[in-house]
Amino acid sequence: MILIGMFDSPFVRRVAISMRLLSLPFEHRNWSVGRDFDAIRQHNPLGRVPTLVLDDGETLIESSVILDYLDECAPPERALLPAAGPERRRALKLMAIAIGGAEKGVLQLYEQAFRPPEKRHDGWVARCRSQSDAALDELERDAAAHGGDWFVGGRMTQADITIACVTTFLTDALALDASRRPVLMRRVARCEALPAFREIRLPFAAPQTA
Repeated sequence: MILIGMFDSPFVRRVAISMRLLSLPFEHRNWSVGRDFDAIRQHNPLGRVPTLVLDDGETLIESSVILDYLDECAPPERALLPAAGPERRRALKLMAIAIGGAEKGVLQLYEQAFRPPEKRHDGWVARCRSQSDAALDELERDAAAHGGDWFVGGRMTQADITIACVTTFLTDALALDASRRPVLMRRVARCEALPAFREIRLPFAAPQTA
């Protein structure tokens, strides 16, 4: 399989870490949505990442779709998302909060990278930043309200992977205040200390169009 996208993207990174944890080998194409837009569009008409090219040539797009496929490839007991019931719903809710915050973070970065200075909308950027902050604040409240080492159940799930990737992205790319979220940051640090997380990490760099 071929995974397209840079590891400073939380969407690409959560897929790559999941593949590593599930022992699914892949070839990595370190392509940027700015610099390598045309190359990405050869596999994904939207020019977005992550894109996963399967061994038979089929292409999967959007990280949630890819993660669903990866869990299908794994034995049921190793799947990273609970199969059904309250734990699955809880994991999906937490992941939705995290991904929503990440998407608002990306919009802030794109405003700087792709929009001319005279056309940037400071009010829009401030609103997006408040939404990214709100996502991390909600994850902090949840982590503080529920004990244990992991967000769902007694083991690492996709909720932990996604939340860690998103939190690291937002704190690195937007310099959001980590000190006001100590419980969340301890959970994230636990994940980031694991080999798969250490090996699949790229310091954030603003997207370049050329």
